[in-house]
This record gives sequence, C-alpha cells and structure tokens, in this order.
Amino acid sequence: MTDRGEAVDVAIAGGGLVGASLAVALAGSGLAVRVVDPVTAEAPTQPSYDDRNTALAPASRRILEALGLWPAIAAEAAPIRSIHVSEQGAFGITRMDAAGEGLDALGHVVPNRVLGRVLRERLGQLPEAVQQVTARVEAVDWDDNDAVAVRLDGDRSLSARLLVAADGTHSVLRERLGIPCDDSDYGQCGIVANVTPARDPQGRAYERFTPEGPLALLPLRGGHASLVWTVAPERAEALAGLPDDAFLAALQDAFGYRLGRFLRAGRRAVYPLRLSRSRQRITTRGVLVGNAARTLHPVAGQGFNLALRDVAELAERLHVAAGRGDDPGSPELLRAYAAARRDDHRRVTAFTDGLVRLFSNRLPGLRLARNLGLLGMELFPAARQQLMRQAMGRGGRPPRLARGLPLETPTHG
Repeated sequence: MTDRGEAVDVAIAGGGLVGASLAVALAGSGLAVRVVDPVTAEAPTQPSYDDRNTALAPASRRILEALGLWPAIAAEAAPIRSIHVSEQGAFGITRMDAAGEGLDALGHVVPNRVLGRVLRERLGQLPEAVQQVTARVEAVDWDDNDAVAVRLDGDRSLSARLLVAADGTHSVLRERLGIPCDDSDYGQCGIVANVTPARDPQGRAYERFTPEGPLALLPLRGGHASLVWTVAPERAEALAGLPDDAFLAALQDAFGYRLGRFLRAGRRAVYPLRLSRSRQRITTRGVLVGNAARTLHPVAGQGFNLALRDVAELAERLHVAAGRGDDPGSPELLRAYAAARRDDHRRVTAFTDGLVRLFSNRLPGLRLARNLGLLGMELFPAARQQLMRQAMGRGGRPPRLARGLPLETPTHG
C-alpha cells in the first residue's frame, strides 16, 4: 500500500475565488483543511484598466460580510442602483430600480483582482488548520472507506475525509472522480472588456438583447463600464481584434447612445459560451462546487453568485458536522447538501438558459411577444419583481451566510 501522506479532514482542489472562499468559510470549524492549487498568483501592485469583473448579488454581499471580507472589498465595489433591459431595434423595455424596491443596491460590481487579493490576504491570516499547498492533483484513489487518497505531483499525497472539486469549468478533478458532464453549445462567444463611455453610468447596468445574443454593460468606479458582449463565433475573434476606434464603432451600433459615445476600450478577451452541467454533484467522499458542478451563460451574471451559495451551504453543514464530531465526508452529509442545493441550481439554470434561448429565437411573431413581455414588466410591478427575484438569487431557504449570519460550530460533549 502506498504512503497516504498527511491526513486532513477537507482537501479543496482549486484555490481560485470559489475554493478560497470555502477555505475562509471553514476557518474556525476546527477541521484540518488544505487548499491544493498549482498556481500561487501574486496580487498586482497597480490596478489595471483591463481587469475582469464580477457582479455580486445582495446575497453574495451578505456572505462576504459574514465572512468579514466585505470591508476590504467595499471601497472598490461599484453599486448597481438600477438595471435597464431592452432589445435592439424594438420598443419593449423594462427598468429595475433599487430605491423603488426599498434596497440600497441591486448588486455590486467588483474587479476580480480585488476579490482575489482580499481572499489571498485572508488565507494567509487563517489558523494553522487551514493551509495552502502548491501542487497539482495527479490521481485519486479509494483504498478504504474512511478517506480518499489524493496523489499530488512531486511525490506528495494527502488522505482526505472529504475532497472538494473547485477547479472550474474544465475540472480535472471531476474527470478524476469519474463524473460525466453534459455540455450544450450556445453557438455564441462572449467578448469581455472594460470600456469608457462619455457619460458616467452612475450605477445603472444595461442588459441589451441583440440578434446575436445579450450585451451587458455594468457600472464601474471612475465612470467606466464592464462589457460582456455576446456575438456569433465566426466573427468574435475578428471583432475583438479590431483597432480600438473600429471596435468602439461596432459596439456603438449594437448598444446605441444611451451613455453617449464610447471613448476608450481596454484589452479584449473572447470566451466560447456553453452550458455545462455535471450529472451528479457528489460521489464517494467527493463534492463538486461552483463551475465544476455547473457553468452558466453570463447573461444576468449568475455564475459566481450561485457558486458562493454552494460555498455557504457546504460550509454550514461542515461546521455542524465538526461540532458534532461527525464525519465531514459521510454519505448522509453529502446527500443532504446536494438536496439542499438542487432547486437553486435548477431554478437559476432555467432562468439563464431560458433568457438566452428566448431572445436568440428568430421565430416570426416571437419578437413582438418578447417586447410585449418587457413592456408588461414595466407596467406591472409584480412581474418585474419576479424577474428581480431570480436575478438577485432569491428563493428557497438561504444558508446562514447568505442571511449575513456568521457560522458557528456547536460543541459536542
């Protein structure tokens, strides 16, 4: 029998935003946690105009507040005060306003650079029970019922009672665990960039549906905006590679002049858009979270918010198990976690996938129906509130962190 290496309670494969958030959430649980990632990126010393950004729903902000992370994030978070939804060349629009709903913001847009820096700093401050391991997972093996053997590169290994796959859409660990994944190609690519319009968005986000797919502009600090522009694959690379003035002219044609002329564009990146769903989220002593479990279309910005709710639910159940002296990788715990997350995953997937397919469908008469629907939401607040409820990730029983409550590990005697 091979050396099983260091024995730990939880091994998290993937030290990105999701894996790091789970590690922070498990601090104080008393569990021995190892975050395994082959990359240890240093935080940039200067902010970059080309940083990618994430839109955080109110529940995600509450999770970050409960973890004590929000104060370090807030100064660079741009609030979303309102959302304007429209279809290019059509009459239907709907608006969602935070003040009208009794909220201070519908969400916040935060540079990924900031989220990564804050999480790295917190990881470095965690107790000795939570440590980072710079390594790559080479293989996993179940040679007994009490733990999973995780073989790392460099002849290293761990023996974990629970193995968490948080290594993203193209999860290597998901393959190692033998969990199949269903992919649906939307036939679209997303162009991601930061842009500067002549008029400051002043907290207004735009979701504009074009014949090729949705175009989202999210407000950033300093009068800038974060762009996610969905286009047909055959022209994505060419469009993204245009000189700045030609790219801005094409963007102007698609978006219009609600913010005046676009003055500046940062570096563009292109990503193929697919809906990726693992056929199961749990296996023997293994669980998938975040994009390893489900990767969504970026319309309405639901992906990272869904992942944070995965983190909140799993961390709460692991805290309770630790307090009771229970096995953190028991089948009962994992089945209960998967059941608790099932409806949220289904609801958000149906919402995002439905939006994309509805506004990409060119069937005669459907465009009129879509615009009547947008107009109806503008005229009837109840319909608009239902859309907002989905976009803000509400529904079902939220875990403690999503309610802004800290996790507590009950003692057992």
